[in-house]
Amino acid sequence: MEAVVASVVAVIGTLLGSGITHFFQSRAAERSEQFARAERLRQERIDAYCAYAGALLDYRRVLVHRWFVLHEEDRCDEDSPELTEEMYKARYNAQEAMFRAQMVTDDPGVLERSEQVMAETTELHWAADRESLTALRATTRQGIRDFIAATARQVR
Repeated sequence: MEAVVASVVAVIGTLLGSGITHFFQSRAAERSEQFARAERLRQERIDAYCAYAGALLDYRRVLVHRWFVLHEEDRCDEDSPELTEEMYKARYNAQEAMFRAQMVTDDPGVLERSEQVMAETTELHWAADRESLTALRATTRQGIRDFIAATARQVR
């Protein structure tokens, strides 16, 4: 009888040990998976936010260049369909990058800021004179910096 009790205790101990080991291993695997998922999202956000800021800078550059071509007397002959096409491509790239950045964020402030900085940058196209262009350039430069500052807090 003593041998049977010892065998039962050994079996129960083995099963209990296996159950506890399984429980802790599954929790560790779950934590590891959550960490990996969070890190992938963080990297995706960094890529998306950087791509959007870069696309905005390029769009802004093209708009400022085109404004000077259209408003400077000695550069009027530089305006061409190619420059207009470059402007539209830069805007398309900036919008595409904005949508990507918006898809990876869960912060309403980042969504609003991304729309706002795009609208401010597009305003460069309609600047009436050099003073308004200069003011808009400063506004857009700060807007892009503010966007980066807001998103940097999200990826730390």
